Order: sequence, then C-alpha cells, then structure tokens
Amino acid sequence: MAIRTPINMSWAGLMQILLVVVHLQQIICGSVQFSIPEEQAPGVLVGSLSEHFRPPYQLLTQKYLWMDKNTGDFYTTEEKMDREALFSEETKTEECIILHNAVVGPSGDLIQFAVIIEDINDNAPHFENSEIHLKMSEDLSVGTSFLLDDQALDRDAGYNSELSYQLEDSDGVFSLTVEDGPVIMLVVQTALDRETRDMYQMRLVATDRGTGPLSATATVIVTVTDVNDNCPSFSPDSPRSVSIPGDSPKNMLVAQVRATDPDSGSNAAIVYSLSPKVSEQAKNLLSLDSLTGSIRLTQDLQSDSFEELLLKVLASSHHCPPADTQVTVSVLPKANQELAIKIGFIVEHQNETMVLPENQPPTVLAVLELEGDSRFEGSSIAIEGEVPFTLSPQNGKYLLSTSKALDYEMKREHHIFVVVHAEGSVITHSRRAIRVLVTDVNDNAPIFVQSHCKLEVEENNQSGMSLLKVLATDADSGYNGRVTYSLDKHTSSIFNIDPNTGQLSVSAILDRERQDAHTLTVLAQDSGSPPLESASTVSIQVLDQNDNAPVFITPHFIFFMLENVKPFAQVGRVRVTDPDEGANGNTELHVVSSSGPFVLDNTLGTLHTTTDLDRETHDRYELYLLASDHGHPVALTSTARVTIFVEDINDNQPKVVLPSSNSSCQTVSQTAVTGTIVTKVFAIDADSGLNSEITYTVVMPDPVQNTSPFRVDSMSGNITVAQQLLQKDLGMHHLFIVVRDGGKPAPLYTTVWVNLLVNESVGPCHLDREPTWSGTADLVQTPQKTQICEAVDIRSAQLTLLVGLGMILVSTCWLVATVVLHLKQRRLHHKNRGHIEENEIPLRLQDKYY
Repeated sequence: MAIRTPINMSWAGLMQILLVVVHLQQIICGSVQFSIPEEQAPGVLVGSLSEHFRPPYQLLTQKYLWMDKNTGDFYTTEEKMDREALFSEETKTEECIILHNAVVGPSGDLIQFAVIIEDINDNAPHFENSEIHLKMSEDLSVGTSFLLDDQALDRDAGYNSELSYQLEDSDGVFSLTVEDGPVIMLVVQTALDRETRDMYQMRLVATDRGTGPLSATATVIVTVTDVNDNCPSFSPDSPRSVSIPGDSPKNMLVAQVRATDPDSGSNAAIVYSLSPKVSEQAKNLLSLDSLTGSIRLTQDLQSDSFEELLLKVLASSHHCPPADTQVTVSVLPKANQELAIKIGFIVEHQNETMVLPENQPPTVLAVLELEGDSRFEGSSIAIEGEVPFTLSPQNGKYLLSTSKALDYEMKREHHIFVVVHAEGSVITHSRRAIRVLVTDVNDNAPIFVQSHCKLEVEENNQSGMSLLKVLATDADSGYNGRVTYSLDKHTSSIFNIDPNTGQLSVSAILDRERQDAHTLTVLAQDSGSPPLESASTVSIQVLDQNDNAPVFITPHFIFFMLENVKPFAQVGRVRVTDPDEGANGNTELHVVSSSGPFVLDNTLGTLHTTTDLDRETHDRYELYLLASDHGHPVALTSTARVTIFVEDINDNQPKVVLPSSNSSCQTVSQTAVTGTIVTKVFAIDADSGLNSEITYTVVMPDPVQNTSPFRVDSMSGNITVAQQLLQKDLGMHHLFIVVRDGGKPAPLYTTVWVNLLVNESVGPCHLDREPTWSGTADLVQTPQKTQICEAVDIRSAQLTLLVGLGMILVSTCWLVATVVLHLKQRRLHHKNRGHIEENEIPLRLQDKYY
C-alpha cells in the first residue's frame, strides 16, 4: 500500500526521519544481550527474543545457536562454545562476546544481539617447566628470599584464573611468600649445611580459585653450594708407625698419610708438608708428596743396626690452621731378612688363592710355619688388621681359620696380611698376603623394591597400555641373582608382565562399571638351584570416565491421574540410573517439553501437578524429560517420554439439549396412532464412561402414570404415544423428566418439563407459565409417583385452541407476504449462490418440535 505524504514535505526530510528510525532500532538492538557459560551441552536454553521483538524469528548464523522461529527461544547446538578457543589470551580480562544477526517481526527487520560467553573452570593451571632449579650457598642467612620466576599459567578468566601457591615437602627448611603481582618468594627458614644435606626437593602446588579448584605441580630442586667452612683432619686409619728393612731400595713406599676435608671442590684441596722440626737426617732419607701424602725413600738403605726416624706431617688448606700427625719409621737390620713364612694350604686353592663357599662354619684353611734365622727365637706370626680370620699356634705352627661364616654378598674377596713380629717390631719384608675368594650360593631370594604398589588407571584405556615397571633385586650373583618375573596363576588374563624387564601391561580395555579394582600378585624368581622367589602386590584402582549416559528405567512412562485432584498432588515417580561414579554419575532431571501443568521434584524424581486437572478440558498430557549427569569434560544426557492420562470423575451433570426450555410446548394430534414418536428428550454429559451414560425417567404418581397416554424410553429419550388417544386425553400433559447419568457412587441428574398438548387439530402451542414441581428433592433423586401439577380443564384448553387458530390465520398472511419478498430477493442473488455449505445440515424441526 502506498504511503501518501504532504506535498510540502521534501525528500531530505523523509531521509532524516528514516535515519532517526534506523538509529533508534540500533539502540534497541544494541541493548539486547544474553549470557551463557561456556562448554554447554546441546539443547540448553540461552534466551529468547520474544521479550524484545515480535515473531516470526530467523537466526542467520546457526553455528553455535539455533532458534525456534515461532517462540524466539534459542538454544545451544552440537558445536560447543569454548571461550579459550574462541578468544585470545589478551581478551581474558574482558567480556567475550559473540554477535548474532537475526531477522525478526512481520516486516523482516534485521537486528543484532550479543551473547556473552561466561568462563567456567575448565582449564587447570600449568607450569612451563616441570622442574625449577635453584642454587644456594650454605652460608646464607635465615630469612633470605629467592624470586621464583617460573609461575603457573591458567587459561581461564576471573576467579578461575587466580592462583594460590603452596610449598610441600620442605621439612620446615623453606617457606613460601606470595605478594601482589604475583611475586613468589622462596624464603630460607633454617641454616643450611652442605655437609649435612646438599640438595632439597620440594613440590610447588598452584591451585586456582574456581568452583571445583584445579591444580598443577612443579618440582623445586635447591642445590646447596659449598663454602670453605671446614678444616682438614687426619683419618684414624692414617699410619702412625711403620718398619722397613735395612736394605730397602730407593723410592720404596714407606707409608701414606691421609687427611680429609668435608668441603667439596677446591675448598677440600689439602697440601701435605713436613714440620720444620723434623730432623735433617729424616729429611735427607725420606720425602713427602705434597698432594698424595706418600712417604718414600730418597736413597738405597744399607743398615745393619736398628734406627728410628720421627716425621711430623702437616695437612693444610685455605684459611685453616694446619692439622698434624706423627709417623715413626723403624729401620731394621739387614739380618732380619732371613725370616720367612711357609704356607701349607688345606682347602681348595689355585695360585696361592684359596676358594671357599659362603655360609661355611669356621673352617681351617691353611697351616703356617716360620722359617729363617734361629737367632730370633722369640719371633711370632700375626694377622694385620680386622679380618674374619684367626691364627692359632699349635706345636710351633699356626692354623689359619675363618672366625665366622663368610658372606659373598657382603664381601667377595678377602686379603689376609700375615707379618712376623721380632724383638717387638714388625719385620715388613717377611710380610705375606693370602687371597681368599668367596663363591656364591643361592641363599638370597629376590627382594622387591616395593612390596606393595598402588596404581590408578583411567578406564577406557588403550589396549596394550603399559602400567608400571616392578623391580626386584637379588644379592646373589650369576644365575643365582638372575631374576625373572611372572604373575600369579589366579591373576586375570588381561594383565601381562615382561619376564625380563618386569614391565606390567594390560591387554584389554578396563571398564570401571564392571570391576573398579584389580589386585595382582607379581612373582620374582631367581635362576638358582633350587630357585627362590618372592611376591609383591600391585593394587590397581580403575578411575571413572563419563562414558555412560543416564538411563531411564523405561523410555516411556505412563501415569493415570484422577481429575480435580488438589494442586501439587503427586502424579508418579521417574527413576534414572547412571553407573558412573561421583559427578559423572550424579544425575539431574529437567522437563524440556511439556504440554501441561506439571513440575518435577529433582531430588525425589517425582512429578507433581501445579493446578487442577479437568478431563473434560484436557484428557491427556505429553511431556519429555531430560536426564543429564555432571560429567567432565562433557555431560551426557538421555530423554524419556511421559504420558499422563486424566481419569474421569462424575463432576458434570447431564445437560438437556431438547427441549430447549421448560416452557416449550408440542401439539399432538388426537389421531396419532400408538407408537408414534411425538417428541424426544436429548441430553449430553461431558464426562466419560459410565459417568456419561444417560437414562431418562418420568416422575409422576401411579394413577397418572397408569392413565398417561405417553411413555418415555429410558435409553433413547423418545416420547411415544402409549395408547390410542381418546376424547378424555384432550388437553395439556406435563411430563416431569429426570435425566440421570450412571456415575458412582451417586449419579448426577437434571430435570426438564416436556409439555404436550393433545388437540383435534395441529396448531401452535403456547404456555402462559412454566410448570412447577410440587414434590420433594428425594423423589427426584429417587423417582416415585407423585402429583405433577394442577389439573388443566377442558374449557381452558378450548379457549387456548381458539386463540391459537386466530394466531395461525394472522401468521399465514405474514408468511405469504414473506415468501413473495423472499422469492424476489432470491432471483437477485441466484448467481452468487453456488452450493450449500457441506457442513450445513438442514433440520426439519417443524415436523416434530416447537
């Protein structure tokens, strides 16, 4: 339709108005915005345009949302909105908005509205480096702080990205302070000592502040560096005295002193030197290596007399006073060289090396005998050092025995040094070394590093996935110490172990819902004869994944509900199960599509009415339920259909359709034969079943009923002539009809008067007033014979007949005039009338009813 504008309105004015309208439209559209948390499941209601715009509605882009064109409601699609994927890190402090375009209204206006994507805590913090290394000097003061540059990052926004830090396994040596920024400082709480402990390994835990907080862990490794805070000291085993033969050669090692410094690196460097108080003779005869502490002869000896040399050795380091020790060197006469030790082996030996199995009780190994210069009758043989061997003199000889059982695992080779003592000193040139090899026997079973291992594995794993590697060691050697692994025969066949490496794996997919825990017995056996074995237990806890959607006990719930129940009455209970555990198995019910006044109690799973139910208005309701779990990362859903049938109660009285009123009147010809249907009582009942089955009953006294020429069919309501109409039957007959339904326990009813005028000729019938019921209500509810109304005499009927005939004559004249006018009007509109409406059913009411 064209728009007429005043002639004096210019096009510029029209454009200004148009721009103002567009600008106002943009202002309205720009103020329409909605919000929704990210990562929502499909079908979640986001909002509706119906509050702002008229229908219909059409969303132009449906990647993340789809819209109902009639209601303007829009919902999430299968394409989830991930805030971190849609928007860059730079915008995490700002609102993340997606603009959508839609066409709305009958005129097809293009509008734009905003959807704000709200952040949820779906990203755990993470450290770029799993290990943070720091070096600290051991002389740091308590309270010294170190800045930790490696901070955790969280891709979420707001509270979900705010992090708190906690230090674990610090043993009170370190603490953590976090300042605004955040600035993370590692604070020294106790004094450090590298010689006591040179490394600390702690856990730095970063936790966000979101609902269901997530965390990440990094390992903080602190290496304590050395300072020169210790001085050298001579070891207890550093030699204090030594004897050398009088004919010892040049450069022979006389002794080696040893000092130690607990510091490390250059701080532990030690320099050996001779004290200025050492005699010139000792300095000329002996030399000291400043680095190794070795004392050697500077020349060949040719001495026939006993002589002692005293050496005071100093051990020095930076910033420390020197430590000192004294070494006495005894030079023996050359004649002592003629003494020698003769060995007679008893046990198995080879190249003067004895071989002895471990775990043998004290055993005699050899017989030792001293041979040489007879001038030293007081000489004897002794063993140097602490060794598990003894020498027992017997008849001028010595028996060499073990003092206890030898253990191959503790020491596989022993060296026995046997020396000769003569005149109170050791004759070093007569020193003999005896080597003893200990052979292994299978006396040690394998030992697991961990006797009980606990492992957590998520279900739905990959087939063949490695679980963990067990380790057992055997102190024996060779085949006795070779360990192979196996699983107990009662272990499930889905688990396997590598016999050589101990790598445990699972060959099948684990299902927590079938079995949430597995206990494996791992056996470690050596290859000895007989073999020894030990066992370790591996407990596997199968962790849940959200792999099961909620399941309704039936896909279609059917409930029956009586109408007119009170609001909030319980309709029925729906049950839903989810075999997952924790949040994955916690289900929530929603009514997603409903055609009726019902509400769902999510806690009990019960369905309740919200208003009264009326079967006559609505006898059946359909709704759909959505069950959703709280699984992560994706919630799973399922739906069920609910049908509610409203059962009828007898709450509606029959409604009389015919006759239309109590004052209606029907004329019956006196010539009507018996069985003729003169009229009909017709009623309807809005209830159903027995409550709607209607019966018709005439309430009248017995004398009248026996003489009444009319009968009513209780089922059809037809009123018929019961007997031949006689002269005495002329006049008005009032039939009081009770219309009842078949409801239980008490039927409902209504009443109607049927007025019949028996006359010799058929003409109009008229009542001056409605008949009145003179009986009681009990008689109506339970029909009995009673007086109907006052009698009508013949004269009154004849007068009424004459008046009626006069009215018929007048009516006939008006009818003729009306027919003539009607025929003329019909010719004028004959062409416009093509057919009678198919739903129009003409009734010949004049034939039977007034």
